[in-house]
Amino acid sequence: MSPIPRRSLLKAAAVAGAAAQFGRALGSRDAAAVPRAESAGDDPVILDWLEDGGLGAAPGSTVGVPWPKGVHRDDRTFALSDADGRAVPVQSWPLAYWPDGSLKWTAHAVSSGTGRLTLTTGAPAAPQKKVTVDRRGATIDISTGVITARIGRSGATLVKSVTRGPTEIARNGRLVLLRQPESEDGDQTTVRTERFDGAIDEVTVEQAGPVRAVVRVDGKHRKGHRSWLPFSIRLYFYAGADSFRMVHTVTYDGQQEPGRASGDFIRGIGVRFTVPLRDESYDRHIRLGGEGTGMLREAVKGITGLRRDPGTAVQAAQFAGEKLPDPATWDQRVTTRLQYIPEWGDYTLSQLSADGFALRKRTKKGYGWIGAGGGRRASGFGYVGGVGGGLSFGLRDFWEKHPAQLDIRDAHTDAAEVTLWLWSPEAQPMDLRFYHDGMGQDTFPEQLEGLNITYEDYEPEFGTPYGIARTSELLFWANESTPSAEKLAQQVEAVRVLPQLAAPPKQLIGAKVFGPGLFSAPDRSTPAKAKIEDHLDFLFTYYKDQVEMRRWYGFWDYGDIMHTYDTVRHQWRYDVGGYAWDNSELSPDLWLWYAYLRSGRADIFRFAEAMTRHTGEVDVYHLGKWAGLGTRHGVQHWADSAKQQRIANTTYRRYYYFLTADERVGDLMHANVDSDETFLVLDPIRKIRTEPYTPDRHALSIGFGTDWSGLVSAWLTEWERRGPKWEKAKARVLSTMETIAAQPNGFVQGTGLYDLDTGKFAIAEEPVVGVSHLSAVFGLNELCAELIDLVDMPAFDEAYYDYCRYFNATKAEQAARYGSNFGSLILFQGHSRLAAYAAVQTGDDKLADRAWDKFYRSDGYQESAPWKTEKVTGPTALVAGSEAAWVSTNDTALYGLAAIENLALLGHRMP
Repeated sequence: MSPIPRRSLLKAAAVAGAAAQFGRALGSRDAAAVPRAESAGDDPVILDWLEDGGLGAAPGSTVGVPWPKGVHRDDRTFALSDADGRAVPVQSWPLAYWPDGSLKWTAHAVSSGTGRLTLTTGAPAAPQKKVTVDRRGATIDISTGVITARIGRSGATLVKSVTRGPTEIARNGRLVLLRQPESEDGDQTTVRTERFDGAIDEVTVEQAGPVRAVVRVDGKHRKGHRSWLPFSIRLYFYAGADSFRMVHTVTYDGQQEPGRASGDFIRGIGVRFTVPLRDESYDRHIRLGGEGTGMLREAVKGITGLRRDPGTAVQAAQFAGEKLPDPATWDQRVTTRLQYIPEWGDYTLSQLSADGFALRKRTKKGYGWIGAGGGRRASGFGYVGGVGGGLSFGLRDFWEKHPAQLDIRDAHTDAAEVTLWLWSPEAQPMDLRFYHDGMGQDTFPEQLEGLNITYEDYEPEFGTPYGIARTSELLFWANESTPSAEKLAQQVEAVRVLPQLAAPPKQLIGAKVFGPGLFSAPDRSTPAKAKIEDHLDFLFTYYKDQVEMRRWYGFWDYGDIMHTYDTVRHQWRYDVGGYAWDNSELSPDLWLWYAYLRSGRADIFRFAEAMTRHTGEVDVYHLGKWAGLGTRHGVQHWADSAKQQRIANTTYRRYYYFLTADERVGDLMHANVDSDETFLVLDPIRKIRTEPYTPDRHALSIGFGTDWSGLVSAWLTEWERRGPKWEKAKARVLSTMETIAAQPNGFVQGTGLYDLDTGKFAIAEEPVVGVSHLSAVFGLNELCAELIDLVDMPAFDEAYYDYCRYFNATKAEQAARYGSNFGSLILFQGHSRLAAYAAVQTGDDKLADRAWDKFYRSDGYQESAPWKTEKVTGPTALVAGSEAAWVSTNDTALYGLAAIENLALLGHRMP
């Protein structure tokens, strides 16, 4: 998606006028009516790096910065300076707008910086070496001022060449896919593998400098007449950088039938480059990253450790990667026998699990491999080249997203081949088949019985991976010579933890962009507040430790957490129906992002980042009839038959997008704009519906909670981004808000009949009480807080405040207001934040007291809980570690959000 163009204030005024058809005035809460935020405004913003070290060896970084309403016009420009006041080149663009047309979020790209940077309004400094994009020829040529990459427009070669000055460092950058038609349980006696190459369908320049350029390449993997496994590749270039970044996404569209060994079993997914080699083989070097910044450092033809010594200085130079003196100056007992020293042309480092990698090498194809070392967790980094230049390469989250592999081939020839395997061909083939045979659950009644025992919502042919996706990140450096040990270590660190510039919590809180007032800085000013902060820290640390102890890693799994614990087995219920992978159930994503926004903690950001990458890709369908829907929690991320809007919820992606300007996440959010169409293809209550039902595009039953919150988050985000469908999205936001508010019981009505063409809910003739404990636990409160702040629609405000008032009210109070009570409800602690929000908005002191009462004395986590872990060791557990058997992810997410929001809203009224 191309960068969203700036819109003028006249355009914003037209937007406001277009809303008149809904009987509401947009933009009436203009900047003059909004008190200036004390902690965010047009004052300078101090940007800092998430981790120490600044940009390091990475090509660049992009950060999103929020602004309060009315502070910056849409034509405002920004400048950046370092701690000494020197100008730092920056490229800025808008990410989102307030309804009055002022800037809400801006993105800022930098290609240099180590310490804190100050962002102000003003004219940006231009980089000394600009990024330039030349689209005039058969390729798209991008220069950073240091390196030049030629991007292919068609065919199988994505990157035709990468040069540094006159020297070609790499060429023929392409994608490779290995398909194995049968799994290991087939009758075959030999493994047959087919190779597919990436074929370009479309190339788009999304940004063209001067600090940052982005090129998107879309296509499919092809062999003969077959095309499958769509890919979307983005290449990022920054001014003055000798490196570039690749964001690689594949979407699975193969077929694997449960119970059958034949199908589309992926044996390898890789990115491959050819690296020209011009130096003598003793001046060619191999570097492969081990643990930490550990490194295998060898030459293709080694002259150390020989029976004869070429000289200490010669050996030291080879180990350092420096050009060796003329062999005529060596000990001639070595020089005259160089032809008898083997040349090691092939290297492989394979990481088949989170706990072990193996490294081996051979002289060339057809000859035996020898072991070259190993360890636990490799960095995913490598280098091949000579004193005249070479290519460094790295795959982020290498061991976390195992099985992964790095290959170097033919380094003894004039052109080596480098492959970064996102799925190692040495691992078992990628088996995405459903994990059981259905166990006789052929009818809806039988499936409901299954739900009542394993909590799995099973349905034949619904546990399909068709349409899920995965994104990986890679880095490449075009070096003018073999890098020093220090520079190699910097490159390794950039691969392992990609440097990220960040706006401070003060700005994130003060701009009031995400649910105004719902989060504030951590506060330990009283014992009661300190205790809650301790609990929040405990819960985050526990889950971070559980990821490690339970090994929640792997290509498809990394980034998710488990749903429920089995106290008898001292194990999470990884194999029990709907109790296994969490898949965003009850919004742990939101809890983590709110925890980061208020604290600025790097460890929380990285945890939430991994979850956003996972839940937005793996848990959601991007192709096929269910595109736009996600899958409920289950043993496999795609296994459960409940395909729902609440899992595809754009709310869970917005934070990472606005904090980083990540284009891939932007794609995911834009793709959801038309996801209301999915209600035509799948009836969410088909298993319990008693009357005949045919989907009617003018009368689709859509819930005001889990369904609408997912839909409206996509519409709101498209509107504020001014995306390609923003006018339609804005109309959907306003029309659904208006027609929910107009229902006889407002939000308490529960559901409405939605017209896909008008974007409105039909107004029900009779009041109904349709409250669910799930309605507000997938981001509804956070979204409504934003909408109420953005849109002047008092009827909607009151309808939502009423829902907040009465969910945690007594049954008698509910019946007095609505004619009947809400029935059996749970999750009162999580809903205490709704009461807190409504209490502040309406000034209701009794409701404020109820919020804290439900937080402390209802369900969920109580102060009487242990708030500690217990050690577990063998033979009780598979590996030694800790457990908190009383912890469940549902309760964690709800406690986390309620604690954060209640402290921000009513911290001054704590009992």
